[in-house]
Amino acid sequence: MNSDLSSRQVRDIGEQGILEILQRFCPPDIIGDDAAVLAIKAEESLVVTTDMLVDGVHFSDITTSPEDAGWRASAANLSDLAAMGAFPLGITVGLGLPGDLAVSWVERLYQGMTECLQKYNVPILGGDIVRSPITTLAITAFGQANPNVIIRRSTAQVGDAIIVTGIHGASRAGLELLLNPQIGQNLKSEEKEALIKAYQRPNPRLDVIPILKEIFTSPYPISISGMDSSDGLADAVLQICRASRVGAILEQSKIPLPSAFHKWLTPAQWLHPPQASLNYALYGGEDFELVLCLPPPAALTLVQKLGAGASIIGTITPELTVILQYENEKVPDQALSLSQGFQHFS
Repeated sequence: MNSDLSSRQVRDIGEQGILEILQRFCPPDIIGDDAAVLAIKAEESLVVTTDMLVDGVHFSDITTSPEDAGWRASAANLSDLAAMGAFPLGITVGLGLPGDLAVSWVERLYQGMTECLQKYNVPILGGDIVRSPITTLAITAFGQANPNVIIRRSTAQVGDAIIVTGIHGASRAGLELLLNPQIGQNLKSEEKEALIKAYQRPNPRLDVIPILKEIFTSPYPISISGMDSSDGLADAVLQICRASRVGAILEQSKIPLPSAFHKWLTPAQWLHPPQASLNYALYGGEDFELVLCLPPPAALTLVQKLGAGASIIGTITPELTVILQYENEKVPDQALSLSQGFQHFS
């Protein structure tokens, strides 16, 4: 970070000054014109997604450093590409900045974005900056995928197994620990740190895409339906079912939760939504795992290849409802709905 700028505000150096700083985070051979030019391989489709993040809604100084906010912003967009089965090519960033925001905050934001993107060799291709009363990021991510192996929400079939690629509820638990440090007193420091890291530094599941490509193109090609769980596990299953005009049965005991929950929460909280752990997994969101529907034999193969955390949690059914079943016969089955999770404007 430039020490000369560390105490200055955005209005002190203006748009061109900010651009000069942020262009250092972009490949010099791509930026500088009115648009970036990307070469796409033959027989490949361009996949584009846009995500907005607003101060006080998606991040805050209480729970995220500027670096963490940048990491999460990048991860959210890369996760959308992973959910489509696409490999990332690059991102553009639109910034709305208050004039009294510290320049150092903006630079640290980009450092966090770059730390996440570098893991996957993804460049920042440019963007735009405007004055805004609230700090806002609008990121557009570009990816490429073979048109024959793109993952869609609308192709789930009755009898498909439903897979999650990893544990759910950790991100929401990490947020709760940041907002209420007094909770989780039974947890070891490393267990708390792991939950907080799940919230502040999530990892998009781009590692799953090469494995899915193998399954797509194996001797008997199959269709894979899915999306990511950034808005919660329940939301993902419900959205897939709505788009595919099917239903689902989920098994509560098969949903992979953080092991630390056993020490943090009481048995009653484990079993009865909307309390604590299960509610975190179903509706907490921002776990950035993939929720996938595919034939049972291929599902078993995928779970074996993914290893720890991956699990088959249910089955696609012909009924147009999503039901959560419990092993405990005293606990009634529960119908899930989109209204139970986070919704903007509600």
